[in-house]
Amino acid sequence: MLTSLEKKVIAAIQGDIPITPTPYRDMAKKLDISEEEFLNTLRALCKQGVIRRFGATLRHQKTGFAANAMTAWKVDEARVEEIGKKMAAHSAVSHCYRRDPAPDWPYNLYTMIHAPDITTCRDIARQLSAATGVKTYKQLFSHRELKKTSMVYFPD
Repeated sequence: MLTSLEKKVIAAIQGDIPITPTPYRDMAKKLDISEEEFLNTLRALCKQGVIRRFGATLRHQKTGFAANAMTAWKVDEARVEEIGKKMAAHSAVSHCYRRDPAPDWPYNLYTMIHAPDITTCRDIARQLSAATGVKTYKQLFSHRELKKTSMVYFPD
């Protein structure tokens, strides 16, 4: 069972993190605890495995990236880890996942490529293909964002 403080810390981080020089101090202040207590609680939750992933969501349209494409790659299973690491290291790739292929969809590695325009997204995919030797891929371009929210486990 989670303590009341742990629930409050989780609630504090499940939404937008303040864009300030001291975001953790600001969140701790709202909970009427010290920044050190906030961070220690957060670290303990991570260590216990309650929090497995803590990351930021980039609003790519607001940063000048007008195009993005989920690119599905057909990668030899023996090379997925190697290829995935290489693709994930590219600065235009924000996400890189391995997924099980389906009978009519043979792709097992997915990258999200962000760029200022569609042509550049396509060029980056071609560069990744040339750099890795993976020739079979499909690009699925986003047309409109319908939803992008974080999970809410403990509403205020």
